[in-house]
Amino acid sequence: QVQLVESGGGLVQAGGSLRLSCAASGVTLDNYAIGWFRQAPGREREGVSCISSRGSGSTDYADSVKDRFTDSRDNAKNTIYLEMDSLSEEDTGVYYCAAEFWLGKCDLNGMSQYDYWGQGTQVTVAS
Repeated sequence: QVQLVESGGGLVQAGGSLRLSCAASGVTLDNYAIGWFRQAPGREREGVSCISSRGSGSTDYADSVKDRFTDSRDNAKNTIYLEMDSLSEEDTGVYYCAAEFWLGKCDLNGMSQYDYWGQGTQVTVAS
């Protein structure tokens, strides 16, 4: 059974940082693209960032988080990380990681393409 478990969310002051983790079990993430998505209250879920499979490792970011968020892989731990810096209130929401069996370039806008989803972790940024 494939499971993705997010962790690392919490309450942070504006300007602060958090690092989210997405740990996988039941699957090796080497051949999976991983996307991070978030959903703020009253808004649709949106793509935040993605990292391609191990062979490529390329990343893509939404304009709203570019130069502030960074994806990385720890293949030994079968875990993906999202480092989030310079957080603002607009970054508040539930963050989800998702995995797509895909060796090409990841797509942070193609939510329906992702095969497995985590349960989400809450990020709250206070002013």
